[in-house]
Amino acid sequence: MAPTIDTKTPIHHDLPTPDPETPLRPRQPYKLSTLCVTVENPSMKDQYGSSSVPIYQSATFKGVGNEYDYSRSGNPTRSHLEHHIAKISSASRAFAVSSGMAALDVILRLLKPGDEIIAGDDLYGGTNRLLTFIRSHVGVTVHHVDTTDPNAVIPFIHPTKTAMVLLESPTNPLLKIADLALISKEVKERSPGAIVVVDNTMMSPYLQRPLEHGADIVYDSGTKYLSGHHDLMAGMITCNRDDLAKQIAFTINSVGNALTPIDCFLLLRGVKTMAVRMDRQQTSSQLVATYLHSLGFKVYYPGLPDHPGRDIHERISDGNGAVLSFETGDKELSEKIVASTRLWGISVSFGCVNSLISMPCVMSHASIDPATRAARGLPEDLIRLCVGIEDPTDLLDDLEHALVDAGAIALNPQQNKYVRVPPVHAVLNKAVEQLAIGSTSKNTNTVDREWFVSAPGKVILFGEHAVVHGVTAIAASVDLRCYGLVSPRNDGKMSVRFNDIDNFYGEWEVEGLPWDKSSVLSKGDSHPDELDAQLIEAIHAGPLKELGPEKSQARNASLAFLYMYIKLAGTERPSVHFGARSTLPVGAGLGSSASFSACAATALLLLTHRIVIPPIPTPISAEHPHLSHQGRYALERASADEANRWAFVAEKILHGNPSGVDNSVAVFGGALTYCRPGFGKPSGMEGIQGFGSLRFLLTNSKVPRDTKKLVAGVGLMKQEQPEVVGAILEAIENISSQAKRSLADSSEFGRENLLRDLSAMINENHKHLVSLGVSHPSLETIREKTAASPYNLSTKLTGAGGGGCAVTLIPDNFSEASMKNLLVELSQCRFDPYLTSVGGSGLGVLSPYAEHRSLGAGVSRGQVTPPETPDEAEDVPSNYDSIRASFETKSTSELPGWAHDLGKWLYV
Repeated sequence: MAPTIDTKTPIHHDLPTPDPETPLRPRQPYKLSTLCVTVENPSMKDQYGSSSVPIYQSATFKGVGNEYDYSRSGNPTRSHLEHHIAKISSASRAFAVSSGMAALDVILRLLKPGDEIIAGDDLYGGTNRLLTFIRSHVGVTVHHVDTTDPNAVIPFIHPTKTAMVLLESPTNPLLKIADLALISKEVKERSPGAIVVVDNTMMSPYLQRPLEHGADIVYDSGTKYLSGHHDLMAGMITCNRDDLAKQIAFTINSVGNALTPIDCFLLLRGVKTMAVRMDRQQTSSQLVATYLHSLGFKVYYPGLPDHPGRDIHERISDGNGAVLSFETGDKELSEKIVASTRLWGISVSFGCVNSLISMPCVMSHASIDPATRAARGLPEDLIRLCVGIEDPTDLLDDLEHALVDAGAIALNPQQNKYVRVPPVHAVLNKAVEQLAIGSTSKNTNTVDREWFVSAPGKVILFGEHAVVHGVTAIAASVDLRCYGLVSPRNDGKMSVRFNDIDNFYGEWEVEGLPWDKSSVLSKGDSHPDELDAQLIEAIHAGPLKELGPEKSQARNASLAFLYMYIKLAGTERPSVHFGARSTLPVGAGLGSSASFSACAATALLLLTHRIVIPPIPTPISAEHPHLSHQGRYALERASADEANRWAFVAEKILHGNPSGVDNSVAVFGGALTYCRPGFGKPSGMEGIQGFGSLRFLLTNSKVPRDTKKLVAGVGLMKQEQPEVVGAILEAIENISSQAKRSLADSSEFGRENLLRDLSAMINENHKHLVSLGVSHPSLETIREKTAASPYNLSTKLTGAGGGGCAVTLIPDNFSEASMKNLLVELSQCRFDPYLTSVGGSGLGVLSPYAEHRSLGAGVSRGQVTPPETPDEAEDVPSNYDSIRASFETKSTSELPGWAHDLGKWLYV
């Protein structure tokens, strides 16, 4: 790891500060970090003394001849921003426009046909694109030269034709250093009319102020370090020449690309924290650069002792910045590294509080054709790192894991440290390493495939609470799903990530698990009725010993997965990673734990070859309960039964004594009835055949529930008022029986009649549950909102009640406009509404067959950034690099569509 960074002595800048209180005690100039925070404009005092500049969200201003009349020409909020940026940039004037490229566009409008530009040969791709445009459309000549060598610039300076010199230092992405002061001097001596322009985005005014070194115009993309949060687009232009300022102001007013008031406000807010952000980012960048350099990679970062032009950079700048890049020697290897990171977000741009990783040649600089990139020395394998404010230990750990997983580095047993693998042999060495693991340890099962599975949640439509006392309950699948992905590691470790449980990540040595505490279950053996208490205790005392009570949910989920892994893996013991994501609200009574259990169990059963996918899956029926699944029945009943048995084992671990309903719905989908002994009928579960998919609105009240207390309350009420409670239970039983008949006969009964009767049954069932005392004010509020005109919908609680979720039946003719308004109203009450369908497919597995995979569409290989180097054709493609990276970073709203587009899903 890198040594501690020596902090440079703070530099004082002779910039505007308050006047001295007395001639005898003059004030010292403020440091730049203080100036960043101090947003003061003596000529624009706020009448109310607000400590934050107000947003003047007005297009026009009243009066004639006043300072402001139209926001395109001027706005008070923008004036504050421009004054502040000028102050910290050593400028007399500043201008805020809509983006960094808009800033460059305004500057280039100073040129006329026949003019010549001298520009660097390592420029941002967008800059290169715009220069190419003006060269071909405006008649401006552009000379791209190596600006790191002032002597290379001089031959292109013409006394009258050179109109502009465009510089970046450090450049993006090779961090080349240009001597801004010396080049500015040479240009002014040889071509007095030429304008020296500097793109200062990589450094920001906090670390570098090119106007102090002879530049005429400086521009920044405010989207980057000035803002720092990637929540706005902005560009800033600064200068010290009145003639240039007038021309720039004229262009901005004419074109109308000035920055909006709200974005000016946000940018002002971002600048206040720029100093603390960049101090942290620089420190971490130095650590990351030193670490990569120590491994033997070619690293580009001004903070490294051997970086070309470092002495020049130290002379003109106050820091090294937070962007670095490095070469791996192999483009495909670089793609694997980028796709293997988890904490580093794959994205263009930089300057954000979050760390980003990218490959410039396939992302930000892809608009430069490959031949030009090669001529300018831009490596195709280059990886750019933009360091954020996360803990540097986590950043380094994540990067190290990615390097190991990709085969870029490997552990040297003699030195007991990681060393770089020669790039030309990286892939081969990785394969040899995996074979070596198989020959020297029990990790003989090298995994070469991912398995991607999903399972629905569940909703109880009728019979809640009453089911405890023998009443029939009706449960159905809900198409909010949990997704599970098991991916190869092949490094002797296994890991889990549960995004919905504090984004928990756990990692363990496979051989360090308590294998000696578990009896082996051979293929075909069933799990006993009782859990293996000895193994559970050993997992708690071993792998999970560091997880305290505050991590109880993560501990239980890890326990369930580790328990099944040990029981199922036997002697194979594959080295894998398992990730789980959910579109279900966790803890809202919608079966989120059962859908997780079904996913975890199925992934492990596929991994250990205890269930198999049919060789040529085909639809059994043209019809399907869930319209979006298009009849894709494929998973055999025997495989579904095995998955359900192991999902039930996981549910036992999570809940102690589950009913088995939730996991059955998660695996088989559709709807089923469930009852315990009582009312003169046998106990058990029975599927409802012919059940069609229905639209429901599920609304999470976000109120936690105490299920045991609620059940105990109903039991006590039954003891005290047996006749009253008995009558309520009998009424609920009648509703469940009627609902079962209606749902089973829906095709003959008629859709309109079915929806009407279900609506009435929902209202009646809820009234009975209210009588049992298991509702909650939040649930009643949801009912009132949905029942009110113009919606007139039927809603009831579901699950344990006492909070949790409410379910609302949505008729087929309910308008989209009404639904939109209802969703807004519920959200304004701080509820989380989910419009979904009930009664659809159960367990799903993404087809592993090549003809069913969308390798060039959707968000598989085709949309993942950066794109992978095309593999040779293969029968069962491995997509570890693409799917895992996207799976763990997609937003919850994007996840279902992304998963659907990956290819053909095979459902129970």
